[in-house]
Order: sequence, then structure tokens, then C-alpha cells
Amino acid sequence: MIRTFLFDMGNVLTRFSHDTMCHQIGQLCGLSSEATRQLLIDSGLQWEFERGRISEEVFRDQLSDLVGKPIALEPLRRASSDIFDPILEMKPIVQGLKEQGFRLVLLSNTTISHFDWIKGRYDFLEPFDHHVVSFEAGAMKPDPPIYEAALAAIQCEPGEAFYTDDIPEYVEKGREYGFQAEVFTGPDDLLKQLAARGINPLR
Repeated sequence: MIRTFLFDMGNVLTRFSHDTMCHQIGQLCGLSSEATRQLLIDSGLQWEFERGRISEEVFRDQLSDLVGKPIALEPLRRASSDIFDPILEMKPIVQGLKEQGFRLVLLSNTTISHFDWIKGRYDFLEPFDHHVVSFEAGAMKPDPPIYEAALAAIQCEPGEAFYTDDIPEYVEKGREYGFQAEVFTGPDDLLKQLAARGINPLR
């Protein structure tokens, strides 16, 4: 029996683009998208931010030092975060599961900037009972601490939790922790995976 659902956010509940983020931050800094990607992603600075090891202000200050010019926080927040496009077909699925009494837990690698941006502009996280996010857990999937935080959040046995994520490596790690876990390839396939378990969130 499934009691809790764990959902990834990026490319499950909402589309997003690191390419767009690098392009927009690059415009702010006067750099090409590729140069910005090297500063943010290839260097690991973005991942330090997603792990919550540095604050928004420190992220801004370190990027300012790297590009040799001061960067205002609010424009950087917008350039970094205005990259999301909710997957509308997922909303009735999530809402249906909520109305049928299942516990809903978000399990996502994300920054505080992205998380606050989404909460302030969209409503697709409102049905969730708990958020396990990397910047609070101090770790990113597939590192153990974020899965251990998920175990504490599901309020059921691991085998009673269903986890979906678009990254196969993260799904496999979830299975190691005992979750029923499937790779997310789209809303229709998710509905089939749930139907195989006797669950129809759209009934």
C-alpha cells in the first residue's frame, strides 16, 4: 500500500533551463552564456548554492568578484530564477492524490532563490505537506543526507512511499532506500505507473 508520494520538482512539476539561467545571468554580467556556465556550473559555485553552503548574498558576492563588477541582488535573483514553466498536466494529478488522502513530499535539488521565486509566483507546491530541498538538507541528490531527510518526512515505511524523478541515478538511489521509485518521462507514463499500483488520481 502506498501512503506517501515523493515528487522531484525540476522537469517533473515544472520545466526549467540552466541554459536560460546562464544566458540571463550572462547578460547581467556582460558575459557569454558559455563563460557564465563555466563560472557557475563548471566551477561548482551553483552546486554550493544548491547545497545551502552559501547564502544568496555570498553567492552574489562571489559572482561579483569573479566577473569584476558589482551585481545587485534583485536583478541576479530574477536572472537566475525566471526559468520555470509549470507542467500543467501534473497539477490535477498532484491535486487528485492530495484529495484522496495521500501525503505529498517534495524532494528537490534547488536554491533558496528558485524555491522562493516559485512559491511567490505559482501554486503547484501548495498541496504538498512537506518540502525536502537541498539547500535546507545541506546535500543534493544523490547524496545520502537528502534521502535520509526524505525518510524522516514520509511518515510511513519506505516501501509505502512512491518516488518519481526524471534522473535515473536519483531514482535508483531512492530504491536503495526502499522507496517504490520510477523514472518520470511524462504525466501519461506516471498515470500508467500509478494505475499498475491500483491508484487513479483523476477519478
